[in-house]
Amino acid sequence: MNFVFISPQFPSSYWNFCDRLRKNGVNVLGIGDEDYNRLAPEVKNSLTEYYRVGNMQDYDQMVKAMGYFTFKYGKIDWLESNNEFWLHQDAKLRSDFNINTGVKLDFIENYQNKLAMKQFYKNANVATARCHLVTNYEEGYAFIQECGYPVVVKPVVGVGAAATYRVANDEELRKFYDEKPDVQYLMEEFVCGDLISFDGIVNQDNEIIFCTSHVFPVQVMDIVNEGKSVPYWNVREVPQDLFEVGSRVIQSFDVRGRFFHCEYFRLTQAKKGLGEVGDLVGLEVNMRPPGGYTPDLMNYSDDIDVYKMWADMICYNTHQKPSLNKKYFSTYVGRRDHYPYKHSHEEIMNRYQGKIVMQNRMPDILSGAMGNIYYVARFETIEEVHEYCEYLMA
Repeated sequence: MNFVFISPQFPSSYWNFCDRLRKNGVNVLGIGDEDYNRLAPEVKNSLTEYYRVGNMQDYDQMVKAMGYFTFKYGKIDWLESNNEFWLHQDAKLRSDFNINTGVKLDFIENYQNKLAMKQFYKNANVATARCHLVTNYEEGYAFIQECGYPVVVKPVVGVGAAATYRVANDEELRKFYDEKPDVQYLMEEFVCGDLISFDGIVNQDNEIIFCTSHVFPVQVMDIVNEGKSVPYWNVREVPQDLFEVGSRVIQSFDVRGRFFHCEYFRLTQAKKGLGEVGDLVGLEVNMRPPGGYTPDLMNYSDDIDVYKMWADMICYNTHQKPSLNKKYFSTYVGRRDHYPYKHSHEEIMNRYQGKIVMQNRMPDILSGAMGNIYYVARFETIEEVHEYCEYLMA
């Protein structure tokens, strides 16, 4: 099997995907923009060959790299980056090189277009917030007369919470229209709820073989826009209703052979058209692993190897019933350079010795949503999780 992995050097843990593929006997071919001599030894050892391009956003250079690999190794069987930023380019390369093991250009918009997603949620019988495709002030104001302030405005196609805002009054609405970037925006009614995710791996037959869920007590929009600290953790038991709703959504999108990261609100206030307190409302889907080093959190939550699970699914199309229970709350806290925190790095490491399983500086390109310095620890009780987050964020 010839597998092209896009950007195996970033994020820094993604060499693990390549390593597990290669241990399964796969010919792993990497394309990236880092000089080969600067690649980490783990990256080099996980690849059969590496092709450096000067600019990964230059499609002609990517085509040239693919052409080289095709000429040398034969037809490419798989291509993947597992990265939101490259999803569209991945799909285009699959289409142009007739790679049939992943989503192609004719469907990728449904994974990235926030308006298109809503139809798939509807097909799965999952409620979503009312929305308006932004045109002009008058039509936006008319939409707000129906649903009321606040509203959320965000690019129809975008990564994470980039350029996403809460609009709370007429003055802020006018400012939004005056300063709106020249991209298509979506306006949604505001939903009062706790943000949770449904994450996992689906095999080539649209069957979930691994799943988990994460809780995000601080809205990602506020983290990005206001530079707040970043806490989140997995739950030890995936709620049954989330599993059922999440499974319907995965089936609706007909996801095959990849990771998924789907976001939901659990309502904290009842709202007409959406549901009662405790009901689930669909937010967005992201058909790739959850961001940053969350795959490592998944591993630490249950002493598992999701990189191997994914590679085995690629090679053997694994069929297994997913467990909804985990051993630990694997907990992430990202701290900001600009905050004068109460507790020092040394105090944190001493206090949580034996609990902290990962700690390092986050690459600047990921720091907007993930913080500058991160700490990952795991605990058996939710009380320990809350105490840990409060201590690090104080």
